[in-house]
Parts: sequence; C-alpha cells; structure tokens
Amino acid sequence: MIPSLIGAFEGLTAVEATVAVLLISVVAAVGMEFVVLRVARRYVATTDGEYDDIVIDSLRAPLVVTAALAGVYVLTQMPAVRASVVVDPGLLDDLFGRPSLSVVILVWAYAANAVVNRLVAAVNAEGSRFDFAPVFSNVWSLAVLLGSVGSLLWLWGIEITPLLGAAGVAGIAVGFAAKDTVANFFGGIALYFDDTYKIGDYIVLDDGTAGTVIKVGVRSTTLLTRDEVMVTVPNAALNAAKVTNESAPQRRRRVRVPIGVAYGTDVDAFEALAIDVALAEPLVLDSPRPRARLRSFGDSALQYELLCWVKGPTRRRRAQHEINRALYKALADADIEIPYPKRDVTIAGGRDPGVSDPAAADGSVPVAEDGSATVANDGSAPVADDGSTPVADDAA
Repeated sequence: MIPSLIGAFEGLTAVEATVAVLLISVVAAVGMEFVVLRVARRYVATTDGEYDDIVIDSLRAPLVVTAALAGVYVLTQMPAVRASVVVDPGLLDDLFGRPSLSVVILVWAYAANAVVNRLVAAVNAEGSRFDFAPVFSNVWSLAVLLGSVGSLLWLWGIEITPLLGAAGVAGIAVGFAAKDTVANFFGGIALYFDDTYKIGDYIVLDDGTAGTVIKVGVRSTTLLTRDEVMVTVPNAALNAAKVTNESAPQRRRRVRVPIGVAYGTDVDAFEALAIDVALAEPLVLDSPRPRARLRSFGDSALQYELLCWVKGPTRRRRAQHEINRALYKALADADIEIPYPKRDVTIAGGRDPGVSDPAAADGSVPVAEDGSATVANDGSAPVADDGSTPVADDAA
C-alpha cells in the first residue's frame, strides 16, 4: 500500500510533493475528526448500550494521529524528497520516518489497552454473573506491552530473534525462581474462568478467613473483613482452598436463631409470637416468610430454631442480635419461660443436732488442724493420730 501511495506522487518536485503530502495529511486528519468520527458518534448515540460509545471515544486519538503522521512517513520515503534534502536519507528516516511510525504504534497500543480496560469496567459495573475479572485487564495490558515493544524493535531494525531465544531461556529460569508468582498468576486466571467470585462478593475460606472482595490482581486477591482489615490472599492459595461465596447465586442469606422454651409451653402461641417478632424487624425480609421449627427435645427445654432471611451476608449478625433482643422482651411480656439448667445439691455427713458431745455421732474423735486431739466433756482422754494418749499437765 505504501509503495503505491508513493508512486502516485511521481513526477512532482520535492516542494510540490511535500505540499501535496502535508495537505493530504491535514485534510485526512480533519476529515477523520469532523466527518468520520462525527457520523460514528451520531450512529452510536441511537443505540442503547454504552460499549460502542467507549470504542468510538477510545479510537478517536489514534485515528487522527495516524492520519496526520502517516503523511510524514510517506513524505520521508518519496524519492524526490529524499534526493533534494541536504541530509543523508538514512538520517531522514531516523529523524522523521521511524519516529512518526513509533508514535503511531504507541498511540494505538495505548488506545487498545484503554478500550479493553474500559469495556471490562463497564461490564463489571453491570453486576452480572458473567463479569470479566480484573485479572483479564492485567493480562491484556501485558500482551499489549509485549506486542508494542516487539513492533518498535522491529521498526528500528533491532533483530529480535536472539532476544526471543534469550527470553525463552530467561523464562525458564524465572519460572523456577518465581514459581509461586507464576502459580498465583495462573491461579488468578483459573479463578476467573471458574467464575468463583467477583469484586463485591462476600467469601469465606476454609481456614475461617472471611471478607468482601475489593481487589483482584495478577498475584493476589484482597479481602476487607468486617473489622475493616485488609487481608491479601495469594491466588494460588485461593485456587487450592475451599471458597464459600455467600453472595452467589443470590445475595440474600438465611439467619438461624436458636431458642429454647420450657416444657408445657403452648407451642402454637410461641411459634406465632416468634414469627411476629421476626416480621417486625426491619432487617428481615417478608419473603420468604420467617418460620419457627422445633428441632429437638432437650434436657430442660424444647429446642426451637427461628428461620428468616436478610438482604446480604453482612447483615446476618446484626439481624440475629436484634431478633434475640426482641425475643427476650416478648417472651418476658408473654410469661413464657426460657429455661436454664438447674441442679439440686445434697450435703451428706452433717452433724446431728441432738448430740451435744463434740465427738461425732458415730463415736469418732475429732482432731484439731495441728494434729492434736481434743478432750471430751466427760474427761476421757482421746487418742492422738499417732496412737499415744495425751497426758494432762498435773499428771506429768
């Protein structure tokens, strides 16, 4: 295409060719800005989606820049212009030809990266189940970077074949040295294709770590716990762990409130009271309707469980707190007992109140804490622990 375009200017002088090429470049850039893009904007304005608007906005700069700088490159390749300049034609390429194409490559690389990232953000904002994971944007950015660097090296005449061989060897070395990082990278891709979670989901890991996903990176995923602490988990660990996504497929979650009532309670009246308490709580959803279920016959109580639903997993603890408070007050007002374990304690071996002698009722002699025996009221000498009989002072 470029040789045929250059051949169209044969027979013109250097000045005429320069003026013609620059004029065509300016007209092409202005026409691209005020004709082509304006018509495209009018067309996409009639559509409902915003994806085409993003594409048109992102391609505006590269199209205009390409139309303007393509003329500069064509101008440096024209024989009439190359023969009339005082500098070496190779220097002309280095100063104007290759730099103009380099700018075009960089502008298109930036636009390609921007349009995909904006499309991913727009899809994620819709909150659908098939959202693109942010890790896809990171992979695309890396691919665009490698492609633009390779194109620039080829444009400037730098042989990339040895670099590719060296890159292969370096890739093997880096793979062994940074195997954890590589595992995290591919772990993130696996999590994306498995649709395990997305930003905004509340997940629970098998080690008890729980939080809302706020960032999905190439190496790790960041969670925000209920204590407002950020926890960074490697993607490889997430890929190998058991992940419970409490925000999928629906965000609503069931709350289980255990409660026990005394035997003999009117179960019909209690169940109606418990359901009314749940319905009166603003955090509880009316549909599905709350239910009370008798789970077991306990040692001292009928073990019930009040089941209700809330809008999201982060509201369960607050709803359980409010329902417990309301149930306690309602049961107290209705004189419904909440039983607790009771024990009867019997103390055996007590002193017979009818025996006046300090000796025990069974005839044993009490012994003082220091090991000496006490003397009975009748004057008899008790026997000490070592078997000897204590002697009074006046008999010594």
